[in-house]
Amino acid sequence: MSIHKEVKKVTTHVLHNMKEKGEKIAMLTAYDYSMARIYDDAKIDVILVGDSASNVMAGHETTLPITLDQMIYHASSVIRAIKRALVVVDLPFGTYQGNSRKALESAIRIMKESGAHSVKLEGGEEIKESIVRILSAGIPVMGHLGLTPQSIYKFGTYQVRAKEEAEAQKLITEAKMLQDIGCFGLVLEKIPASLATEVSKQLHIPTIGIGAGSGTDGQVLVSHDLLGITKDFSPRFLRRYLSLYDDVKIAVEQYIQDVRDVDFPNEKEQY
Repeated sequence: MSIHKEVKKVTTHVLHNMKEKGEKIAMLTAYDYSMARIYDDAKIDVILVGDSASNVMAGHETTLPITLDQMIYHASSVIRAIKRALVVVDLPFGTYQGNSRKALESAIRIMKESGAHSVKLEGGEEIKESIVRILSAGIPVMGHLGLTPQSIYKFGTYQVRAKEEAEAQKLITEAKMLQDIGCFGLVLEKIPASLATEVSKQLHIPTIGIGAGSGTDGQVLVSHDLLGITKDFSPRFLRRYLSLYDDVKIAVEQYIQDVRDVDFPNEKEQY
């Protein structure tokens, strides 16, 4: 029997076992109770309460504006829906960079106030101290290397990272460092598939890819992209499983027409 089929509650230990047995890990973003309940019922392994809420929920151009209070609100909403999945919450921009004490305080707030299971931080060597301090409090940490959207103004582009040898070697070194200090997993975003495969082979912790090919131990997508709620974002790595933008628009247009025609509500739809 596959681990993911028999497990009733996904933990960091379960994810490690899945990697060891070669079972791929499925991860999606969620930001509210109703959608998280559907994903959990579908037996998603990991739910990421991503700072991508800044984009898809609040309409910001980048992930930078979202606050810690807002992330706790979204995480709390998701947690109320979850029975099976492991919930990971992004620490938002400005809550951990350059100040390990603030990083710990931010992570503790997320864990205490939302009931989440773990946190995720973007970056390598420059945030090592913050990760170590969070781990020292017993809080599980997932790392994130490659394209790190909170650093968009540093990079100046959302293009593929680590295509050059020097940057690729730095990524491998930092991935091993994140593993060695105690991260339970690692997101690899928008890097060459061959590099992601190599990193995944060298690590004993699971890797989750987005735009990093099929050689990682799992995959993650932003749910609004997968469901076709967003229309303007169409990178090569994205597969749309539905076209909810169009379907919802058609349904709302029909509702409007029915109201105008006094077709809704009909006799069976009133008291």
